[in-house]
Amino acid sequence: MKKILVLAAIAGALCSCAPAQLYNWNGYDNAVYSYTKSNSEESTEDLIKVYEKLIKNFGSSNRPAPGVCADYGYLLLKKGEKQKGIALLKQEIAYYPESEAFIGRIIKRAEQ
Repeated sequence: MKKILVLAAIAGALCSCAPAQLYNWNGYDNAVYSYTKSNSEESTEDLIKVYEKLIKNFGSSNRPAPGVCADYGYLLLKKGEKQKGIALLKQEIAYYPESEAFIGRIIKRAEQ
């Protein structure tokens, strides 16, 4: 009976160990929520600042989190900043080649 309790305690202790955060998401959730809720010029600028921080500060990985460059690029396309938006979409494909099937179609539409 003691062996079972000891094994259960060890298993519980090992399960409670969380891995380190792979990507830096600081401020992203609040900025996206604010942008989605109000869609104002202020919330757009706040979201752009968060995207710029996330792209510059990767955290423990060697690239930004999946979708950050794509989201930022698409937001810039919607704002009319076509060249910078397309560049960020292409950067997303460079970081995550598996995204090309989807992101490539967005780039083709933007370039038309």
